[in-house]
This record gives sequence, structure tokens and C-alpha cells, in this order.
Amino acid sequence: MSEPEFLSTTRSGYNARAEEYHDLVRETWGENLFDLAMLDVFAGLVKAVEPRRVADIGCGPGHVTAHLRTLGLEAAGIDLSPELLAIARREHPEVPYSEGTMTALDLPDASLGGVLARWSIIHTPPEQLPEVFAEFSRVLVPGGVLLLGFFAHTNDSRIGWQFDHTVAPAWRLSTNRIARLLEEAGFREKARLIESASPHSKRGFEAGHLLLHKEQP
Repeated sequence: MSEPEFLSTTRSGYNARAEEYHDLVRETWGENLFDLAMLDVFAGLVKAVEPRRVADIGCGPGHVTAHLRTLGLEAAGIDLSPELLAIARREHPEVPYSEGTMTALDLPDASLGGVLARWSIIHTPPEQLPEVFAEFSRVLVPGGVLLLGFFAHTNDSRIGWQFDHTVAPAWRLSTNRIARLLEEAGFREKARLIESASPHSKRGFEAGHLLLHKEQP
């Protein structure tokens, strides 16, 4: 069976611009204190769960996966772009990385204490997000922790609005509608953070962070 077109398009786009993307994140990583704070909270919550294994889904060049390991987590990265994974392995050889997609994770049921999807769900068409969230739920233990990052919208009239991402088709997402989809997938919201757009932002989008627990049976 052939894979969904959005996966092929996203993979090709990031493969073609992998080094450029790596240079961009290397220049800006660590500057956003809100982003770092949410990762710290995520790590602290995962440490209260067994196991401490975490998947960084859509890990790109691997910098956040490596950061999670400095926070005491058994973090591994997953990405669909072989070119980005080659950079991740070059820059962080101590971290395990593997090729895969968030629609069909090659992970056993209830094998993780945490899932991080940081600006990686934005390339998934909104109608396919329930399938992705079901996969996140499947691989997490009960009580496991999910942290999502995405471009946020306060308009709840629909789930997402497509915009002119430079690499692949992408969507700005309604925070409340995404939270409801996650609730339907078996998650309970723990906290959210909505960052106002930076004055230097190209598009003027807010950044959304949703922190959730997988419900206990």
C-alpha cells in the first residue's frame, strides 16, 4: 500500500533543505525560554512515570532529542527525512535515531512514558490528526505524557488553516479544537501555553504548547 501523499511531500521537502534547516535551528535553538520551560516540565512529569523512555517524533536534526537526554530521559528521535536523520546522527552520535512516520509508529503498545511532537504535526492534514493522536495514545503507558507544539489559532470555526510554509504544506491549528481531538483520543489536558507572536515573526502566528496525560484505564 502506498503511503499518504503528504508524507512523501514532507519527506522530499525536508530532504532537499536539510542542511539549510539545520543551520536555522542551530542559530535559534535555546533562545525561547517558554519553549525550554515546557520541555523542563515535560521531563519532570515523565520522570514520575515508568518507563522514562521518550520518543521525539519529527525530531529533525536531533537537537531537542539530545536536550531531553540531558534532562534525564531515555530519549530517541524519529523522523521521516533520511537527510535530517543523517545530520542528527552526525551531530549527536550518542542518541538513537530511526526513520518512521507518526501515522504508523514502529513501537510496541504502551512502551513509552512520554511523546514529544514539537512542530511536527503541522504538516499533517487536519482530517488525519485523529489517526496520529490515536498512535500517540497507543504507544504511551497509562499516565504517560504528551507535549505538542504547533502554530496556534484562537478561531475555533475549524481545526486548521493552511499557510505558505517554505518546505511543505502546513497548517495553523485551533488550540481548542486540537485539545478536543486529544480528549477523544484518551488524553486529559494538564496545561497549555500560548505565546504571543514575536515582533520579528514572519507570519505573526502564536505558538501553542499542549501538555497532556494519557488517561488511566
